[in-house]
Amino acid sequence: MRVMRERCAWKASQDHRSLARFLREESAEVLEAIEEGDPDHLAEELGDLLLQIYFHAAIAEEAGEFSMDDVIAGLAAKMKRRNPHVFGPDADPTRTYTVEEIEELWQAAKRRERAAER
Repeated sequence: MRVMRERCAWKASQDHRSLARFLREESAEVLEAIEEGDPDHLAEELGDLLLQIYFHAAIAEEAGEFSMDDVIAGLAAKMKRRNPHVFGPDADPTRTYTVEEIEELWQAAKRRERAAER
């Protein structure tokens, strides 16, 4: 994406706002592919959506805000926080959690995050 923004005037001229409609469109196309039940179409549309994510991350990196690595690191940290039954110090790989227990753990983690932000 960095190279494309350097070498393509259209891509270089885009910003988060100008790309918002494409992000919406690609998200809708992913949902359509899910409804179709066609794995090949879903894979293609997920790639298009991922391209939009890379595009936004490249714009943010150019502005000195964050990079794609930051996005990925933030997501990995969030998944570790919100899935203590998998990644936590007390995680027990031999225990089977119910969907309800997992949902409660997830919501509790979100509540802790919100409280820490205040």
